[in-house]
Amino acid sequence: MTVVEYETPDGATEPESRLQRWENLAEWPLAACAAVFLALFSVKVLAQPHGVNKHIVHGLLFVLYLPFVVDYVARLTLAEHRMRWFLRHLLDLVIVVLPLMGPLLLLRLVALVGALQRAVGDAIRGRVVAYTAFSAVLLVYAASLAVLQVERPAAGANIKTFGDAVWWSVATITTVGYGDLYPVTVLGRIVAALLMIGGISMVGAITATIASWIVQRVSAQDSAQQAATVAHIESLQAEVSRLADLVAAQSKGRNG
Repeated sequence: MTVVEYETPDGATEPESRLQRWENLAEWPLAACAAVFLALFSVKVLAQPHGVNKHIVHGLLFVLYLPFVVDYVARLTLAEHRMRWFLRHLLDLVIVVLPLMGPLLLLRLVALVGALQRAVGDAIRGRVVAYTAFSAVLLVYAASLAVLQVERPAAGANIKTFGDAVWWSVATITTVGYGDLYPVTVLGRIVAALLMIGGISMVGAITATIASWIVQRVSAQDSAQQAATVAHIESLQAEVSRLADLVAAQSKGRNG
């Protein structure tokens, strides 16, 4: 039996669990499903197809929804401590159980952030910019589609166009909250709450990334200074030893 190992943050290697192997294998296929889901969901909300086209779009969306159900069941089954995993992934359960939360499947596209980070290199500025831009656009777009879908047919709703939905999403994720546009349905308010949480989480992740980078830079500088100091001390010790040998040789020569 082959044991797969992965590298931990401290550089050590540990056996990779079945759950980790599954997540590594499923990450990109699910991101691809989410990308196609985004395109079809956009067609459903913005183009509002009718007749046969409507049934085709709905059927494809259902087919793309199934891999996420399979992924949730597989991860729950492979988890070593299932109850603990279940309690820590309640949002995943909500996404799977409530088809209304389908737009949240688009968050699987966050997996693409890793590729963007590798593309921009190791510069912390590049990583933060890529993460911020991609996550913000994704959250705003997905939330705009979701809120427009549930608000547009509601009586008394003031979010009737995609432009209104985008404006509301931007005002909400930035915590500005002008109040000129707001959801009036329960489902729309659920989308709003999730968008607020997502925005706060994104800002927290960015702050943590910058703080971690600063700590690493300071630690690296301290290590470099300590290494330089040790090398300097060793050089001085070698010079003192050489001078001592020279003095000893001269003293021996005079006595001889």
